[in-house]
Amino acid sequence: MTRMNEADPLFEAIVNLSKRRGIVFPSADIYGGFRSTYDYGPIGVLLLRNVKDAWWESMVQKRHEVVGLDASILSPPQVWEASGHLANFTDPLVDCKECGNRFREDKLEDPNACPNCKAKGSFTEARQFNLMFETQAGPVADAGAVAYLRPETAQGMFINFANVLNTSRKKPPFGIAQVGKSFRNEITPGNFVFRTREFEQMEMEYFVPPDDAEKWYEYWCQERMDWYLNLGMTADKVRLRPHDDDELSHYSSGTSDVEYMFPWGWDELEGIANRGDFDLTQHAEHSGQKLDYFDPTTDTRWTPHVIEPAAGATRTMMAFLIDAYTEETGETERTVLRLHHKLAPYKVAVLPLSKKSELEGPAQKLFDELAQVYMCDYDQTQAIGKRYRRQDEIGTPYCVTVDFDTLEDQAVTIRSRDSMEQERVSLDKVLPWLNDKLS
Repeated sequence: MTRMNEADPLFEAIVNLSKRRGIVFPSADIYGGFRSTYDYGPIGVLLLRNVKDAWWESMVQKRHEVVGLDASILSPPQVWEASGHLANFTDPLVDCKECGNRFREDKLEDPNACPNCKAKGSFTEARQFNLMFETQAGPVADAGAVAYLRPETAQGMFINFANVLNTSRKKPPFGIAQVGKSFRNEITPGNFVFRTREFEQMEMEYFVPPDDAEKWYEYWCQERMDWYLNLGMTADKVRLRPHDDDELSHYSSGTSDVEYMFPWGWDELEGIANRGDFDLTQHAEHSGQKLDYFDPTTDTRWTPHVIEPAAGATRTMMAFLIDAYTEETGETERTVLRLHHKLAPYKVAVLPLSKKSELEGPAQKLFDELAQVYMCDYDQTQAIGKRYRRQDEIGTPYCVTVDFDTLEDQAVTIRSRDSMEQERVSLDKVLPWLNDKLS
Protein backbone atom coordinates (compact mmCIF):
# COMPACT_ATOMS: atom_id res chain seq x y z
CA MET A 1 0.00 0.00 0.00
CA THR A 2 1.33 3.40 -1.03
CA ARG A 3 0.44 6.57 0.80
CA MET A 4 -1.44 9.04 -1.33
CA ASN A 5 0.28 12.23 -2.33
CA GLU A 6 -1.75 14.85 -0.48
CA ALA A 7 -1.40 17.16 -3.50
CA ASP A 8 -3.35 14.66 -5.61
CA PRO A 9 -6.31 16.59 -7.06
CA LEU A 10 -8.86 13.90 -6.27
CA PHE A 11 -7.53 13.51 -2.74
CA GLU A 12 -7.76 17.26 -2.17
CA ALA A 13 -11.26 17.38 -3.65
CA ILE A 14 -12.55 14.57 -1.42
CA VAL A 15 -10.98 16.01 1.74
CA ASN A 16 -12.25 19.52 0.98
CA LEU A 17 -15.73 18.27 0.17
CA SER A 18 -15.77 16.16 3.32
CA LYS A 19 -15.04 19.10 5.59
CA ARG A 20 -17.11 21.67 3.65
CA ARG A 21 -20.23 19.52 3.54
CA GLY A 22 -20.00 17.90 6.96
CA ILE A 23 -18.92 14.41 5.91
CA VAL A 24 -15.67 13.99 7.84
CA PHE A 25 -13.90 16.38 10.23
CA PRO A 26 -10.41 16.04 11.69
CA SER A 27 -10.86 14.96 15.30
CA ALA A 28 -10.04 17.53 18.01
CA ASP A 29 -9.68 20.10 15.24
CA ILE A 30 -9.91 23.10 17.60
CA TYR A 31 -6.85 21.73 19.44
CA GLY A 32 -4.82 21.24 16.28
CA GLY A 33 -6.15 17.76 15.54
CA PHE A 34 -5.17 14.29 16.72
CA ARG A 35 -3.37 12.32 14.07
CA SER A 36 -5.29 9.58 12.27
CA THR A 37 -8.58 10.16 14.06
CA TYR A 38 -11.69 11.57 12.43
CA ASP A 39 -15.19 12.60 13.40
CA TYR A 40 -18.10 11.92 11.08
CA GLY A 41 -20.27 14.98 10.62
CA PRO A 42 -24.03 15.29 9.95
CA ILE A 43 -23.68 13.95 6.38
CA GLY A 44 -20.88 11.47 7.03
CA VAL A 45 -22.64 9.76 9.91
CA LEU A 46 -25.61 9.10 7.61
CA LEU A 47 -23.42 7.84 4.76
CA LEU A 48 -21.44 5.54 7.05
CA ARG A 49 -24.62 4.27 8.67
CA ASN A 50 -26.15 3.56 5.27
CA VAL A 51 -23.09 1.53 4.24
CA LYS A 52 -23.41 -0.53 7.42
CA ASP A 53 -27.17 -0.87 7.04
CA ALA A 54 -26.80 -2.06 3.44
CA TRP A 55 -24.28 -4.67 4.61
CA TRP A 56 -26.55 -5.76 7.48
CA GLU A 57 -29.56 -6.02 5.18
CA SER A 58 -27.63 -8.22 2.78
CA MET A 59 -25.84 -10.37 5.37
CA VAL A 60 -28.45 -10.73 8.15
CA GLN A 61 -31.90 -9.34 7.39
CA LYS A 62 -32.35 -11.21 4.13
CA ARG A 63 -30.82 -14.48 5.37
CA HIS A 64 -32.58 -16.85 7.76
CA GLU A 65 -29.38 -18.67 8.75
CA VAL A 66 -27.35 -15.64 9.90
CA VAL A 67 -27.83 -13.91 13.26
CA GLY A 68 -26.28 -10.81 14.78
CA LEU A 69 -24.02 -10.14 17.74
CA ASP A 70 -22.60 -7.09 19.49
CA ALA A 71 -19.59 -8.27 21.50
CA SER A 72 -17.50 -6.36 24.01
CA ILE A 73 -14.71 -4.07 22.83
CA LEU A 74 -12.59 -4.78 25.93
CA SER A 75 -11.36 -8.33 26.47
CA PRO A 76 -8.84 -10.21 28.62
CA PRO A 77 -5.40 -11.36 27.44
CA GLN A 78 -6.50 -15.01 27.29
CA VAL A 79 -8.64 -14.28 24.21
CA TRP A 80 -5.70 -12.81 22.32
CA GLU A 81 -3.26 -15.44 23.50
CA ALA A 82 -5.53 -18.15 22.11
CA SER A 83 -6.08 -16.30 18.83
CA GLY A 84 -2.35 -15.74 18.34
CA HIS A 85 -2.57 -11.95 18.40
CA LEU A 86 -0.28 -11.51 21.40
CA ALA A 87 2.49 -13.41 19.67
CA ASN A 88 1.92 -12.70 16.01
CA PHE A 89 -0.10 -9.51 15.46
CA THR A 90 2.95 -7.42 14.64
CA ASP A 91 4.43 -5.21 11.95
CA PRO A 92 8.15 -4.64 11.28
CA LEU A 93 9.06 -1.13 12.52
CA VAL A 94 12.10 0.89 11.42
CA ASP A 95 13.23 4.39 12.41
CA CYS A 96 15.10 6.86 10.22
CA LYS A 97 18.17 7.95 12.16
CA GLU A 98 18.31 11.23 10.23
CA CYS A 99 14.76 12.62 10.57
CA GLY A 100 13.36 10.40 13.33
CA ASN A 101 10.28 9.28 11.39
CA ARG A 102 9.00 5.73 11.76
CA PHE A 103 7.84 3.41 9.00
CA ARG A 104 6.61 -0.10 8.35
CA GLU A 105 9.54 -1.83 6.70
CA ASP A 106 7.29 -4.02 4.54
CA LYS A 107 5.53 -0.97 3.07
CA LEU A 108 8.63 0.98 2.02
CA GLU A 109 8.97 1.41 -1.74
CA ASP A 110 12.75 1.59 -1.31
CA PRO A 111 14.01 -0.18 1.86
CA ASN A 112 17.29 1.76 1.66
CA ALA A 113 15.89 5.30 1.35
CA CYS A 114 13.76 7.30 3.78
CA PRO A 115 10.59 8.51 2.01
CA ASN A 116 10.57 11.62 4.24
CA CYS A 117 14.10 13.01 4.17
CA LYS A 118 15.49 10.85 1.31
CA ALA A 119 18.51 9.81 3.39
CA LYS A 120 20.16 6.59 2.19
CA GLY A 121 20.91 3.71 4.54
CA SER A 122 19.57 5.58 7.55
CA PHE A 123 17.16 2.98 8.92
CA THR A 124 17.56 1.15 12.20
CA GLU A 125 17.26 -2.62 12.37
CA ALA A 126 13.63 -3.70 12.08
CA ARG A 127 11.86 -4.68 15.28
CA GLN A 128 8.44 -6.25 15.67
CA PHE A 129 5.75 -3.88 16.90
CA ASN A 130 2.50 -5.29 18.32
CA LEU A 131 -0.52 -3.45 16.96
CA MET A 132 -2.91 -4.01 19.86
CA PHE A 133 -3.88 -1.25 22.27
CA GLU A 134 -3.25 -2.34 25.84
CA THR A 135 -5.08 -0.77 28.77
CA GLN A 136 -5.86 -1.39 32.44
CA ALA A 137 -9.23 -2.58 33.76
CA GLY A 138 -9.86 -1.59 37.36
CA PRO A 139 -8.30 0.80 39.87
CA VAL A 140 -4.89 -0.91 40.22
CA ALA A 141 -2.45 -0.93 37.30
CA ASP A 142 -0.86 -4.35 37.56
CA ALA A 143 -0.48 -7.44 35.41
CA GLY A 144 -3.80 -8.82 36.60
CA ALA A 145 -5.64 -5.76 35.32
CA VAL A 146 -4.32 -5.87 31.74
CA ALA A 147 -6.99 -5.75 29.03
CA TYR A 148 -6.96 -5.06 25.31
CA LEU A 149 -9.06 -3.05 22.91
CA ARG A 150 -10.05 -5.53 20.25
CA PRO A 151 -8.08 -5.29 16.98
CA GLU A 152 -10.90 -7.11 15.16
CA THR A 153 -14.50 -8.07 15.84
CA ALA A 154 -14.04 -11.74 14.85
CA GLN A 155 -12.90 -13.19 18.18
CA GLY A 156 -16.09 -12.07 19.94
CA MET A 157 -18.03 -14.26 17.53
CA PHE A 158 -15.77 -17.28 17.98
CA ILE A 159 -15.91 -17.21 21.78
CA ASN A 160 -19.72 -16.85 21.61
CA PHE A 161 -20.10 -19.76 19.17
CA ALA A 162 -21.64 -22.13 21.77
CA ASN A 163 -23.86 -19.39 23.23
CA VAL A 164 -25.30 -18.55 19.82
CA LEU A 165 -25.58 -22.19 18.76
CA ASN A 166 -27.55 -23.09 21.89
CA THR A 167 -29.85 -20.07 21.97
CA SER A 168 -30.60 -19.55 18.26
CA ARG A 169 -31.26 -23.22 17.42
CA LYS A 170 -29.19 -22.87 14.27
CA LYS A 171 -27.09 -25.62 12.77
CA PRO A 172 -24.24 -25.47 10.25
CA PRO A 173 -24.16 -23.86 7.83
CA PHE A 174 -25.02 -20.74 9.83
CA GLY A 175 -23.40 -17.38 10.45
CA ILE A 176 -22.79 -14.82 13.17
CA ALA A 177 -22.47 -11.23 11.97
CA GLN A 178 -21.21 -8.12 13.72
CA VAL A 179 -20.60 -4.47 12.93
CA GLY A 180 -18.45 -2.57 15.37
CA LYS A 181 -15.32 -0.63 16.23
CA SER A 182 -11.84 -2.08 16.25
CA PHE A 183 -8.51 -0.53 17.22
CA ARG A 184 -5.03 -1.04 15.80
CA ASN A 185 -1.97 0.94 16.77
CA GLU A 186 -0.87 1.41 13.17
CA ILE A 187 2.70 2.55 12.63
CA THR A 188 1.92 4.52 9.48
CA PRO A 189 -1.76 5.48 9.31
CA GLY A 190 -2.74 7.59 6.34
CA ASN A 191 -4.73 8.10 3.14
CA PHE A 192 -7.46 10.02 4.99
CA VAL A 193 -9.93 7.58 6.59
CA PHE A 194 -8.58 4.52 4.76
CA ARG A 195 -6.05 3.51 7.40
CA THR A 196 -6.70 4.78 10.92
CA ARG A 197 -6.12 3.54 14.45
CA GLU A 198 -9.84 3.52 15.25
CA PHE A 199 -12.18 2.14 12.61
CA GLU A 200 -15.33 0.12 12.05
CA GLN A 201 -15.58 -3.39 10.66
CA MET A 202 -18.38 -5.45 9.14
CA GLU A 203 -17.58 -9.12 9.71
CA MET A 204 -19.40 -12.41 9.49
CA GLU A 205 -18.22 -15.86 10.61
CA TYR A 206 -19.95 -18.58 8.62
CA PHE A 207 -19.71 -22.02 10.25
CA VAL A 208 -19.90 -24.91 7.80
CA PRO A 209 -19.34 -28.70 7.66
CA PRO A 210 -15.63 -29.33 6.93
CA ASP A 211 -16.31 -31.07 3.63
CA ASP A 212 -18.34 -28.09 2.38
CA ALA A 213 -15.82 -25.36 3.22
CA GLU A 214 -14.43 -24.87 -0.28
CA LYS A 215 -17.93 -24.63 -1.78
CA TRP A 216 -18.97 -21.96 0.72
CA TYR A 217 -15.70 -20.07 0.31
CA GLU A 218 -16.35 -19.71 -3.42
CA TYR A 219 -19.97 -18.78 -2.73
CA TRP A 220 -19.07 -15.96 -0.36
CA CYS A 221 -16.37 -14.61 -2.67
CA GLN A 222 -19.01 -14.13 -5.36
CA GLU A 223 -21.68 -12.84 -2.96
CA ARG A 224 -19.43 -10.18 -1.55
CA MET A 225 -18.16 -9.05 -4.93
CA ASP A 226 -21.75 -8.72 -6.14
CA TRP A 227 -22.65 -6.56 -3.13
CA TYR A 228 -20.29 -3.77 -4.21
CA LEU A 229 -21.42 -3.94 -7.83
CA ASN A 230 -25.12 -3.95 -6.90
CA LEU A 231 -24.58 -0.73 -4.95
CA GLY A 232 -23.24 0.98 -8.02
CA MET A 233 -19.46 0.67 -7.67
CA THR A 234 -17.77 1.03 -11.07
CA ALA A 235 -17.10 -2.50 -12.33
CA ASP A 236 -13.60 -1.86 -13.69
CA LYS A 237 -12.53 -0.21 -10.42
CA VAL A 238 -13.28 -3.19 -8.18
CA ARG A 239 -11.78 -6.67 -8.39
CA LEU A 240 -11.48 -9.95 -6.48
CA ARG A 241 -7.83 -10.91 -6.00
CA PRO A 242 -6.91 -14.38 -4.65
CA HIS A 243 -3.92 -14.38 -2.31
CA ASP A 244 -0.72 -16.03 -3.42
CA ASP A 245 0.51 -18.93 -1.29
CA ASP A 246 3.13 -16.76 0.44
CA GLU A 247 0.42 -14.27 1.51
CA LEU A 248 -1.84 -16.79 3.22
CA SER A 249 -2.13 -16.97 7.00
CA HIS A 250 -0.95 -20.29 8.37
CA TYR A 251 -4.52 -21.36 9.16
CA SER A 252 -6.03 -20.27 5.82
CA SER A 253 -6.49 -22.62 2.88
CA GLY A 254 -7.71 -19.74 0.73
CA THR A 255 -8.16 -15.98 0.98
CA SER A 256 -9.32 -13.43 -1.57
CA ASP A 257 -9.47 -9.65 -1.24
CA VAL A 258 -12.07 -7.36 -2.73
CA GLU A 259 -9.93 -4.45 -3.88
CA TYR A 260 -10.77 -0.98 -5.17
CA MET A 261 -8.70 1.18 -7.49
CA PHE A 262 -7.98 4.12 -5.18
CA PRO A 263 -5.97 7.13 -6.42
CA TRP A 264 -2.85 5.43 -4.99
CA GLY A 265 -3.59 2.06 -6.64
CA TRP A 266 -5.42 -1.15 -5.82
CA ASP A 267 -6.08 -1.61 -2.11
CA GLU A 268 -8.20 -3.84 0.10
CA LEU A 269 -11.82 -3.25 1.02
CA GLU A 270 -12.59 -6.72 2.30
CA GLY A 271 -11.02 -10.12 2.80
CA ILE A 272 -12.86 -13.42 2.40
CA ALA A 273 -10.97 -16.24 4.13
CA ASN A 274 -11.37 -19.98 4.52
CA ARG A 275 -10.06 -20.17 8.09
CA GLY A 276 -10.55 -23.90 8.65
CA ASP A 277 -11.21 -24.93 12.26
CA PHE A 278 -8.28 -22.96 13.67
CA ASP A 279 -10.24 -20.43 15.72
CA LEU A 280 -12.74 -22.75 17.40
CA THR A 281 -10.01 -25.31 18.09
CA GLN A 282 -7.70 -22.72 19.64
CA HIS A 283 -10.35 -21.27 21.93
CA ALA A 284 -11.56 -24.74 22.93
CA GLU A 285 -8.03 -25.75 23.91
CA HIS A 286 -7.28 -22.57 25.85
CA SER A 287 -10.65 -22.31 27.59
CA GLY A 288 -11.31 -26.00 28.22
CA GLN A 289 -14.83 -25.56 26.80
CA LYS A 290 -16.41 -27.53 23.96
CA LEU A 291 -16.77 -25.49 20.79
CA ASP A 292 -17.93 -28.17 18.40
CA TYR A 293 -21.22 -29.36 16.93
CA PHE A 294 -23.12 -32.56 17.61
CA ASP A 295 -24.66 -33.75 14.36
CA PRO A 296 -27.80 -35.80 15.14
CA THR A 297 -28.00 -37.14 11.58
CA THR A 298 -24.63 -38.93 11.89
CA ASP A 299 -24.42 -39.20 15.68
CA THR A 300 -20.97 -37.57 15.57
CA ARG A 301 -19.29 -34.45 16.92
CA TRP A 302 -17.17 -32.29 14.69
CA THR A 303 -15.67 -28.81 14.67
CA PRO A 304 -17.09 -26.55 11.96
CA HIS A 305 -14.82 -24.78 9.51
CA VAL A 306 -15.21 -21.03 9.15
CA ILE A 307 -15.62 -18.82 6.09
CA GLU A 308 -15.04 -15.19 7.05
CA PRO A 309 -16.02 -12.19 4.93
CA ALA A 310 -14.48 -9.21 6.79
CA ALA A 311 -14.92 -5.69 5.42
CA GLY A 312 -13.80 -2.28 6.62
CA ALA A 313 -16.86 -0.04 6.96
CA THR A 314 -14.94 3.24 6.99
CA ARG A 315 -12.71 2.42 4.02
CA THR A 316 -15.71 1.03 2.12
CA MET A 317 -17.53 4.32 2.74
CA MET A 318 -14.47 6.14 1.39
CA ALA A 319 -14.43 3.96 -1.74
CA PHE A 320 -18.11 4.66 -2.44
CA LEU A 321 -17.46 8.37 -1.85
CA ILE A 322 -14.55 8.43 -4.32
CA ASP A 323 -16.42 6.31 -6.84
CA ALA A 324 -19.48 8.58 -6.76
CA TYR A 325 -17.56 11.88 -6.93
CA THR A 326 -18.12 13.62 -10.27
CA GLU A 327 -17.17 17.07 -11.51
CA GLU A 328 -19.32 18.12 -14.44
CA THR A 329 -18.21 20.88 -16.79
CA GLY A 330 -19.69 22.53 -19.85
CA GLU A 331 -22.99 24.34 -19.95
CA THR A 332 -23.71 23.29 -16.37
CA GLU A 333 -20.83 23.13 -13.92
CA ARG A 334 -21.45 21.24 -10.73
CA THR A 335 -20.04 18.66 -8.33
CA VAL A 336 -22.22 15.60 -7.87
CA LEU A 337 -22.05 12.55 -5.64
CA ARG A 338 -23.74 9.92 -7.77
CA LEU A 339 -24.35 7.61 -4.84
CA HIS A 340 -26.72 4.65 -5.06
CA HIS A 341 -29.95 5.75 -3.38
CA LYS A 342 -29.47 3.17 -0.60
CA LEU A 343 -26.24 4.91 0.39
CA ALA A 344 -27.29 8.53 -0.11
CA PRO A 345 -27.29 10.38 3.25
CA TYR A 346 -30.61 12.07 2.44
CA LYS A 347 -33.03 10.42 0.02
CA VAL A 348 -34.99 13.61 -0.58
CA ALA A 349 -34.76 17.30 0.27
CA VAL A 350 -37.81 19.52 0.74
CA LEU A 351 -37.11 23.04 -0.51
CA PRO A 352 -39.67 25.82 -0.01
CA LEU A 353 -39.00 28.30 -2.80
CA SER A 354 -39.22 31.23 -0.41
CA LYS A 355 -38.99 31.83 3.33
CA LYS A 356 -42.40 33.49 3.18
CA SER A 357 -44.70 32.01 5.76
CA GLU A 358 -47.42 30.88 3.35
CA LEU A 359 -45.00 28.25 1.91
CA GLU A 360 -43.72 27.02 5.25
CA GLY A 361 -46.95 25.28 6.18
CA PRO A 362 -47.26 22.98 3.12
CA ALA A 363 -43.48 22.47 3.01
CA GLN A 364 -43.31 21.42 6.65
CA LYS A 365 -46.37 19.19 6.26
CA LEU A 366 -44.76 17.45 3.28
CA PHE A 367 -41.48 17.04 5.15
CA ASP A 368 -43.29 15.50 8.13
CA GLU A 369 -44.99 12.99 5.81
CA LEU A 370 -41.84 12.01 3.91
CA ALA A 371 -39.69 11.84 7.06
CA GLN A 372 -41.83 8.97 8.34
CA VAL A 373 -40.33 6.87 5.54
CA TYR A 374 -37.10 8.50 4.38
CA MET A 375 -34.18 10.48 5.79
CA CYS A 376 -35.03 13.97 4.54
CA ASP A 377 -33.37 17.36 4.52
CA TYR A 378 -35.23 20.66 4.83
CA ASP A 379 -33.45 23.65 3.34
CA GLN A 380 -34.83 27.16 2.86
CA THR A 381 -31.64 29.26 2.74
CA GLN A 382 -30.16 30.88 -0.40
CA ALA A 383 -31.41 30.84 -3.97
CA ILE A 384 -33.00 27.62 -5.22
CA GLY A 385 -30.15 26.98 -7.69
CA LYS A 386 -27.56 27.08 -4.93
CA ARG A 387 -29.68 24.74 -2.84
CA TYR A 388 -29.84 22.28 -5.73
CA ARG A 389 -26.05 22.37 -6.02
CA ARG A 390 -25.67 21.80 -2.30
CA GLN A 391 -27.89 18.73 -2.47
CA ASP A 392 -26.01 17.47 -5.53
CA GLU A 393 -22.74 17.68 -3.59
CA ILE A 394 -24.04 15.50 -0.77
CA GLY A 395 -25.69 13.00 -3.10
CA THR A 396 -29.40 13.64 -2.48
CA PRO A 397 -31.26 11.79 -5.28
CA TYR A 398 -34.37 14.02 -5.33
CA CYS A 399 -35.32 17.57 -4.40
CA VAL A 400 -38.95 18.57 -3.92
CA THR A 401 -39.64 22.28 -4.39
CA VAL A 402 -42.72 23.83 -2.82
CA ASP A 403 -43.50 27.05 -4.75
CA PHE A 404 -46.29 29.61 -4.91
CA ASP A 405 -48.12 27.55 -7.54
CA THR A 406 -48.39 24.81 -4.92
CA LEU A 407 -50.92 26.98 -3.08
CA GLU A 408 -53.13 26.89 -6.18
CA ASP A 409 -52.59 23.48 -7.83
CA GLN A 410 -51.57 21.40 -4.77
CA ALA A 411 -48.52 20.12 -6.68
CA VAL A 412 -44.74 20.36 -6.31
CA THR A 413 -41.72 20.13 -8.58
CA ILE A 414 -39.45 17.09 -8.13
CA ARG A 415 -35.92 17.39 -9.51
CA SER A 416 -33.64 14.42 -10.18
CA ARG A 417 -30.01 14.67 -9.07
CA ASP A 418 -28.55 12.70 -11.97
CA SER A 419 -30.52 14.01 -14.93
CA MET A 420 -31.56 17.39 -13.46
CA GLU A 421 -34.96 16.79 -15.09
CA GLN A 422 -38.00 18.19 -13.28
CA GLU A 423 -41.49 16.80 -12.98
CA ARG A 424 -44.66 18.28 -11.53
CA VAL A 425 -46.32 15.89 -9.08
CA SER A 426 -49.46 16.27 -6.97
CA LEU A 427 -48.83 16.57 -3.25
CA ASP A 428 -50.78 13.42 -2.51
CA LYS A 429 -48.70 11.49 -5.06
CA VAL A 430 -45.22 12.55 -3.89
CA LEU A 431 -44.66 9.65 -1.49
CA PRO A 432 -45.84 6.96 -3.96
CA TRP A 433 -43.67 8.62 -6.66
CA LEU A 434 -40.60 8.42 -4.41
CA ASN A 435 -41.43 4.87 -3.32
CA ASP A 436 -41.39 3.84 -6.97
CA LYS A 437 -38.05 5.54 -7.67
CA LEU A 438 -36.29 4.49 -4.46
CA SER A 439 -37.53 0.91 -4.28
